[in-house]
Amino acid sequence: MDATARPAIVIDNGTGYSKLGFSGNSEPSFTLPTVVAVNESFLDQKELLSSANWIAQYNAGVMADLDYFIGDEALSRLRSSGLYTSRSPIRHGQVDDWDTMERFWQQCIFNYLRCNPEEHYFLLTDSPVGSPESRECTGEIMFETFNVPGLYISVQSVLSLSAGYAYLKSISDENSDPLSDMTGVVVDIGDGAPHIVPVVNGYVIGSSIKSFPFSGSDVTQFVLQLLQERGELLPAEDSLDISRKVKEMYCYTCSDIVKEFKKHDKKPDKYIKHWSAIKPKTGVPYTIDIGYERFLGPEIFFNPEIYSADFSTPLPELIDSCVQSAPIDTRRALYKNIVLSGGSTMFKDFHKRLQNDIKKIVDDRVAATNARHRVEVKPIEVNVVAHPIQSYAVWFGGSVAASTPEFYEYCHTKEEYEEHGASICRTSPVFKGMY
Repeated sequence: MDATARPAIVIDNGTGYSKLGFSGNSEPSFTLPTVVAVNESFLDQKELLSSANWIAQYNAGVMADLDYFIGDEALSRLRSSGLYTSRSPIRHGQVDDWDTMERFWQQCIFNYLRCNPEEHYFLLTDSPVGSPESRECTGEIMFETFNVPGLYISVQSVLSLSAGYAYLKSISDENSDPLSDMTGVVVDIGDGAPHIVPVVNGYVIGSSIKSFPFSGSDVTQFVLQLLQERGELLPAEDSLDISRKVKEMYCYTCSDIVKEFKKHDKKPDKYIKHWSAIKPKTGVPYTIDIGYERFLGPEIFFNPEIYSADFSTPLPELIDSCVQSAPIDTRRALYKNIVLSGGSTMFKDFHKRLQNDIKKIVDDRVAATNARHRVEVKPIEVNVVAHPIQSYAVWFGGSVAASTPEFYEYCHTKEEYEEHGASICRTSPVFKGMY
């Protein structure tokens, strides 16, 4: 059967989690932590063996290549055995270790998706600030190691925008212009390397991309810091995992931090939550209280100085700065369609707080312009789009894109790779020279 007759494989590799599945599905088949557990004892054994015993050296090298785990299985191995070492192939949204990344993809394809890569086209995602060399390495691994028939590497922010458009269109009966809905600002906040990316008619405005230094992992660290400063006794080996679960289960965004403090102080029984668990080493049960951390964790996006003195620009101001640096004729359309993407945008009322803060900045600017120039500027509509698929919006956008008939026309093929080399992956077939 021709590879174009089979569904394409969509893999979105993030700093914290990777989403993988087949095109046409509404949600990924697997969501795994992007971590690899490697047994390095075989490598140590290989170094100790004498050069004369080359067969033992070879076997030790083979075992080192085979004995590794990814995702939740890797995390459980790291907890239960001291033989394994944790490796994260992606840091701050960029691939940092290509050998580990190749191992991760190998397990994803053969162990989880259980498919033959030679029989499926692939859609992979890339950071909006990813380098052409990184795309070349991705293409080389996919075509050389896995022998895929076709590959398309898409920018994550464009897929997030198309995911938001596709989702809203599926629940709305109104006929909207698809071209206008591919214009917007993507606020992508995952476990690492948040970016604010303006997209106009599907084209990324690279010069206006803004980076925010704090991500989901920083919220986790801040929650842990607050718990420890208050004197909560957390098991050292599980402290980070507990603070991550507290963040995901109990944290929310408040509209006024001062009022929230007063609410917690006035009715502690209503707002303070309790976390109970058993210490893994001693088996002793323990309980911790979760109070101000619930709203102070996500607050670092709106008042970053409470977490670090190195950066003090709030996220709403950065989004406004991003739009203001875009071409003037696109700004109203960008304000009208601010799309959220990534697990760290899933906090309760996050989109409402973001919309209110951006609206206030824009309204103040319009009022100042009216007063200064004595003109009546038409009010600017600010709309922050939130939807239930934010946490895997990039993957869903990839699934929608890869299920269209045009997808196979835009893919880089194995024949093109053999003729021109990995340099074909430096550019996008849709916008030549854009990347």
